[in-house]
Amino acid sequence: MKLRLALLLACCAILTAPIASAAGLSPIDELRQNFTVGGEPVPPNIFRDMGDGDLADSGSIIVTIDVKAATGSNLYADPIRRNSTWIAQSRASPADKALTEEEAYRYIGMTANKLLVVTTSYSGGGSGVFYSLHVLTAEPVRAFDSEGKRYERLNVTTIRSVALGDRWNGDVRIDGNAILITTTGGLPAGQARKPSTMTIRAERP
Repeated sequence: MKLRLALLLACCAILTAPIASAAGLSPIDELRQNFTVGGEPVPPNIFRDMGDGDLADSGSIIVTIDVKAATGSNLYADPIRRNSTWIAQSRASPADKALTEEEAYRYIGMTANKLLVVTTSYSGGGSGVFYSLHVLTAEPVRAFDSEGKRYERLNVTTIRSVALGDRWNGDVRIDGNAILITTTGGLPAGQARKPSTMTIRAERP
């Protein structure tokens, strides 16, 4: 009986260790390690607003979002679901309620110099699914809330965005401060994309 109890306690310790470890992280370390805030995934639709959903302009207009405020907010309240390694969020298109917009991301990880790498996809409801690579900074920033009390934001800023193409298929991995992009398929400019590789240096401007 004592042996069974000891084994049970040992198993419980093993199962709860990762949760305890994650709970012990500071907010900025949790964000950099897991791309979560308080255990919740960062809403995918922040990337829609940071340029993925704006196909008419060549560069992002909104480049920084406080993901601490965004997570669990009314602005990004659409249901979030996990699809394997991707986190997705959908909503009815404001322009045409018959269409469904979907934004999704896969968090690749953190480079050696603490930049975050995310692969995203955006669909406005048509046949196109447009993929991008985002290189981000993530920093705690002191500010004041609506009551004038000190508040620590978790600001995520896009410092580089690379278009991967319509219905892109491939892989992204990090090697130190290098981002290695392997493309196996896609439909850029309406033509099937040939397999290719590309390396991007993760650096601060």
